[in-house]
Amino acid sequence: MSFSIAVRNRMGLVLLLLSVSLAMAQADSTLAPEIRAKIDAAAQQVLFSTGVPSASVAIVQDGRIVYLRAYGDARLDPRVPAKSGMRYSIGSISKQFTATAILMLAEQGKLSLDDPVARFVPDLTRAKEVTIRQVLSHTSGYQDYWPQDYVPPFMLQAVGANKILDLWARKPLDFDPGTQWQYSNTGYVIAGLIVERASGTPLLEFLSKHIFEPLEMKSVMNIDQQRLTETDATGYTRYGLGPLRVAPKEGKGWLFAAGELAMPAEDLAKWDISIINQKLLKPASYREFETSIVLKNGVATNYGLGISVRRDFSRRTLEHGGEVSGFTSANYVFPDDRAALVVLTN
Repeated sequence: MSFSIAVRNRMGLVLLLLSVSLAMAQADSTLAPEIRAKIDAAAQQVLFSTGVPSASVAIVQDGRIVYLRAYGDARLDPRVPAKSGMRYSIGSISKQFTATAILMLAEQGKLSLDDPVARFVPDLTRAKEVTIRQVLSHTSGYQDYWPQDYVPPFMLQAVGANKILDLWARKPLDFDPGTQWQYSNTGYVIAGLIVERASGTPLLEFLSKHIFEPLEMKSVMNIDQQRLTETDATGYTRYGLGPLRVAPKEGKGWLFAAGELAMPAEDLAKWDISIINQKLLKPASYREFETSIVLKNGVATNYGLGISVRRDFSRRTLEHGGEVSGFTSANYVFPDDRAALVVLTN
């Protein structure tokens, strides 16, 4: 399935479930049988109409997980029904974990969001002018190494972070820092290296110690270095109107700090609850995380640090989607309602 079609399919499912779950939030924080039936019908209808193999859903109400269920087939040949404990790649939702690691290091006094990236990665284009805040908010000007909605052939080969930066962050910037918003996976490769150099710890080790373990996110996996297992969902793709086929896997290194995480919907819901409860960071850090960055011309970007900041259904919404080969995902947090929705698809 092409990424563009997959995203539209995912959004149809998300919008149906959002309308159901937010209506539920207005009425009650428990799941009555009729509400469960509406959610199940919404999910099954979208899978049937789009041909998406499976979806794994988690709903948070009043700061707790009230619904977990998987639909469809995690694998088509041989057929394996999806289960809620299976891992799916979450793609760019991973970016908010990298951003949180930066905020933690700022709280420890090891860096500042307004430090130039040159403090940690000195040999990049205009590294003394671009700030850490700008790479986290996609306002740095560093060109995106993956703007395509498919996996180019060169991305099937392994790569290192420095090679990515050689090709995309040591060339002229696309714009002056802070003057435009342009999504850039390259910026998050830089951010991942900053985490490692400021902490003296590999990125995934830092995330495990400071985020996954405290939140009891027990099934997180780094799919940048290894494939999902036989007990997880399989990613699928489709060319045009052709049949579903197993999606190619990106080469090692391409997803570092920008899209490397896979987990069950339950683990991502635990992360959402930590945002609602402001469990891991100080209130001031959460304000940095959740505040829309303003460009130098005064225009708001509707993007904070690794997360979109907007209003949906007349509610303050923290949202991000994810797309990597074979998987799409959506994560919505409504902090004022103490509610969240996770939808992971293959």
